[in-house]
Amino acid sequence: MSVDQLTPAVALVGSPNSGKTTLFNWLTGSKFKTVNYAGSTVDAHRGLSLPLYGERLTLLDTPGIYSLQPHGEDEEVTLRTLTQGDQVRAAIVVLDGTQLNRQLYLVRQMQELAIPMVLAVTMMDLVKGAGRRLDLEKLSELTDCPVVAVDGRLGGGVQDVVDAARVLSVARPSRTVNKIAWDDARIEREVAVAEAWTKQVVYKAPDKSSLDHLRRWDRFLLHSFWGAVFFVLIMGMLFSSIFWLAAPMMDLVDLAFGTAVQAVLDTLGTGLLGDFVGNGIVSGVGAVMVFVPQIFILFVGFTLLEDSGYLARAATIVDRPLHKLGLSGRAFVPILSGFACAVPAIMATRNIRSARERWITVFIIPFMTCSARLPVYALLLTFIFHDEPAWKPGLALTALYLGALVIGGIAAAILNRMIKATHESHFLMELPVYRWPKPKFTLQIALRRTRSYVMRAGPTIFVFVMILWAGTHIPFIPDATPTQQLEESVVGKTGQLVEPVFAPMGLDWRAGLGIMSAFVAREVFVSSLAVIFSIADTDDDSLQDSLLQRMHEATLSNGSPMFTTASVVGLILFFMIALQCLSTTGVTWREMGSWKYAIGQLVALNILAYVVAVIAVQSLRAAGIA
Repeated sequence: MSVDQLTPAVALVGSPNSGKTTLFNWLTGSKFKTVNYAGSTVDAHRGLSLPLYGERLTLLDTPGIYSLQPHGEDEEVTLRTLTQGDQVRAAIVVLDGTQLNRQLYLVRQMQELAIPMVLAVTMMDLVKGAGRRLDLEKLSELTDCPVVAVDGRLGGGVQDVVDAARVLSVARPSRTVNKIAWDDARIEREVAVAEAWTKQVVYKAPDKSSLDHLRRWDRFLLHSFWGAVFFVLIMGMLFSSIFWLAAPMMDLVDLAFGTAVQAVLDTLGTGLLGDFVGNGIVSGVGAVMVFVPQIFILFVGFTLLEDSGYLARAATIVDRPLHKLGLSGRAFVPILSGFACAVPAIMATRNIRSARERWITVFIIPFMTCSARLPVYALLLTFIFHDEPAWKPGLALTALYLGALVIGGIAAAILNRMIKATHESHFLMELPVYRWPKPKFTLQIALRRTRSYVMRAGPTIFVFVMILWAGTHIPFIPDATPTQQLEESVVGKTGQLVEPVFAPMGLDWRAGLGIMSAFVAREVFVSSLAVIFSIADTDDDSLQDSLLQRMHEATLSNGSPMFTTASVVGLILFFMIALQCLSTTGVTWREMGSWKYAIGQLVALNILAYVVAVIAVQSLRAAGIA
């Protein structure tokens, strides 16, 4: 049964962090993830209620908002969903029980629209832990709406919410929608009403609450100086764990692919077919998949920080410096999303109200260290810090993530001076309460994100390594050594043509091909090196160790080592700055409505990356660092 064919439709409305999308997931079984940032949901998501809740309803998950007066794309989407046509017959308004004094204002606006609604109150465990009690019957009396307490983590109360919403949608199949047009005086009066209602509903015990105790952490975590210090320390611990905590899992993945390569060679022999499957497909894909445990650990860390309520506070820390760069804390949402993937991050800029601020934000998002860069960084940092304690590459990785923010900040500052502001931008965020993350949900979310990464990157890597292997064997030269075959192949001849471009970076055509292949997907750089250096032909059972061994042995035409501290640092800086994701360019073109902007960004960032890399390599060499 199609979602679009079902009526009535019930919309979920609520503020960010209220538990709205979590409730939507319970109702529909959907896999959308809740995050602690305003505007994180750009479009209204649609789904069907699960059969276990009875007669099925069409449910619309609208973006998290604080008000129905449209000042940005998130409010626009929600208001259009609620008011256009006769599609929405009822609404489920989700309220955070710890933040009623602010969120009841949204209830007052929903009453103005005259849409039947049920109030779903979440975070009741935190209300109890804070030494408070909510009189839900009194709240129902004041709002003239059914009120249900919902446990977003265990699913308690979800059935009651569905039943109430179904009754409301059937009882009033059509309605006249009023428009929200409140002046400042009306807003003040309605805010006062919401505060008065809260005082009648919320009762607080006389003892000190655990919630108030946890809030004291904000004096340190939101401090102008100590907040930044804690942020760096927390990120440093996370990135160090990427190396030491993921090591056992990486060894297992490495062993599995190494065993698979050996099995292929034992079964198919060392001829073309065995070389294609073992050296091409299994080794090429395995060289990247070895780093998937590190990506999983990264997702676990970010999920823990999100669910605990900390990352929302990071937005307030960066709001002030962003403001000096011509941006606001609202830009923090897509910028932080860029650390996962630039494509959804650029789409998330729709919620930035200022066209100028959005222009700058979209331009700097590709500087953020997306998950596709992690396999490249992990390989290059492992090369530099081989057999060193995990905290050293972890600290270096932290510096790369912070460096991405610094470079993006410098670019934003330059653009801020070039493009004059017509009005000042402001940022409003309601901080979620601190809470202990649930390990089960954290692992589920991290696994889901990791699976999404593998499903997105895997097919691209698989296809590309096949093409690259074929390119290294056309034309096929019988009895040639692997080096001779590579040099005389189509890939080898192409690489030798562009070698002069990469020579100033201390690299030859083989590494140059890896860089060019990264424009398909950054992770392909690792696979390209694995195929070009034929890591399956080494005696080492570990794919990662085999690749590192080949990199240590690789030499330039003059006999000097190709991969040195200087050249690897240059590579890291290149990948740090370059825009190599053509999908990002396509989305930028679509979102900004300008191919000149998209192509200009692509050319500018790659030229800048090349210049910075060359300067770094030559400077390190001049300083005696080979």
